[in-house]
Amino acid sequence: MAEPKRTVVVTGGSRGIGRALCLAFAGPDTVVYFNFVSGQAAAEKTQAFAAKAGGQAIGICADVAAEDQVGRFFERILADTGRVDVLVNNAGIARDGLIVRMKAGDWDAVLDTNLKGAFFCARSAAKAMIRQRSGRIIMISSIIGVTGNAGQANYAAAKAGLIGLTKSLAKELASRSITVNAVAPGYIETDMTAELAPKAKEAMVARIPLARAGQPADVAAAAVFLASDQAAYITGQVLHVSGGLYI
Repeated sequence: MAEPKRTVVVTGGSRGIGRALCLAFAGPDTVVYFNFVSGQAAAEKTQAFAAKAGGQAIGICADVAAEDQVGRFFERILADTGRVDVLVNNAGIARDGLIVRMKAGDWDAVLDTNLKGAFFCARSAAKAMIRQRSGRIIMISSIIGVTGNAGQANYAAAKAGLIGLTKSLAKELASRSITVNAVAPGYIETDMTAELAPKAKEAMVARIPLARAGQPADVAAAAVFLASDQAAYITGQVLHVSGGLYI
């Protein structure tokens, strides 16, 4: 009887870091599931790129901020494969603004997607992993969650919350051979950072000891390592992928 394929779940997998994660995990012995909220065409591109690389990525429209949609998302995965081996909580949005001008809706939207969504997904994945007595949960946090940043109080609070969630779940789930770690990217070239003004980009790169922006693949490589057997004795940690921006 053939061994079951490893099941990897990536949230927010239709573009940027999420797509890089899907492609990094995709392979003949792995099936990757990812969610997306909008952008069917982008999701189909992720699926096509994974297939071209010899893997399989399956996109499902689901909002991680909606508890019922997360439930159905994982029900579908478990119905298909019966297991969840790796969860990468990557889905995130930004609604930047100074605190005195920030609307409550912008605060709620960022916390609901970036933090509550990670809670919903981790809870669903943990139930399957506890039954398996194995698993890897990886949170994509941010350097902003450690350093803070003017105009990003909501984003910083959510990403800092992911680090606290990581450490708490690492303690809760260790007895079931489940590790929980976080990756904290620095300045990565994505659709989100593409909106920055050229001078702002230059100023950011000037602060990075490696003197360049990171790529989504750099973040994905860190997540793949934390999900590997080589990282089996690592849990509750934050791996910074920032070119030395955070030292």
